[in-house]
Amino acid sequence: MRTPPNERVNSAIADPSGTRASASERRCVLSGDTLPREQLIRLAISPDGLVLPDPAGKAPGRGAWIMPDKAALEAAIADGHFKRVLMRAFKGGPKDAALTIPDDLPSLIEAALRRSLSDRLGLEWRAGTLVLGSARIEEHARTGRIALLCHANDASEDGRKRLDQAWRVGSDAEGSGLRGITLPLDRASLSVALGRENTVHLGISGRSGDRRAVVRIGQAIDRLTRFVSGEQAAFEGLNTSASRAAHAD
Repeated sequence: MRTPPNERVNSAIADPSGTRASASERRCVLSGDTLPREQLIRLAISPDGLVLPDPAGKAPGRGAWIMPDKAALEAAIADGHFKRVLMRAFKGGPKDAALTIPDDLPSLIEAALRRSLSDRLGLEWRAGTLVLGSARIEEHARTGRIALLCHANDASEDGRKRLDQAWRVGSDAEGSGLRGITLPLDRASLSVALGRENTVHLGISGRSGDRRAVVRIGQAIDRLTRFVSGEQAAFEGLNTSASRAAHAD
C-alpha cells in the first residue's frame, strides 16, 4: 500500500493552514474538511495501484480519506477531479504502478459499508448487546432497558409505532416524538446479518455495559446512510442517543 501525505506517521493531519488535527481525525482529500475518522471512509491503494474501499481502516499501509457522499464522489470521478486529488495525495509512491480507479468504485464502497454494518450487528448479537423479537423488544423498551431502537427500512408502520411508543414510555419521553432509527437495511439483509429469520426490529440493550454498542452501531449506520442518501438530519436523534450512551455511567 502506498502512503499519502494526508495520513501521517504519528496519525496527525496537517491542514493548509499548517495546524495539526488530533490523532482521531483525518482530512477528506476531496473537500479538505477534517473530521473524526469514524465519520469518513478510508480508501486503500493496493501495491499495483488499485483504489479499494477500506471501511474498517485496517488495511496495511496508509490510505486516503473521503466524506461519505456518493453523489459528490461520482461527480468527482466523472470530471477527473478525484483522480487528480488522489495522485497528489499519493505523490511519491512507486512510479511503476499506475493509479487505477475502478469504474464501479462508488458501488464497491456502498457494498463494503453494508458489509461493515452487517458485520457489526452480527458481532453485537453474538456479544449479547442486542434484543430481538417484537414482543421482547416491547417488554424491554417499556421498562427502560432499551438504549436505542432500530427498524428495518421495510418494517410496517404499525409495528414501528407500537415499539416507538413503548420506547418513549420506558425513556420517560412521552409526547417528545422520539422514534426508533430506520436502518439502511431491509428485513432480508437484517435477517442474514443476524442469522435469524424475519428480523424486522432490534433494540440495543440499555444495560450500562452495553451502551457503547449504540456508538459502534450508530457510526456504521451513519456512514452508510450518509453515503447512499446524503441525509444527515435523520440522524440527529441517533447522535443524541449515541452521545448519551457514550457518557453514561
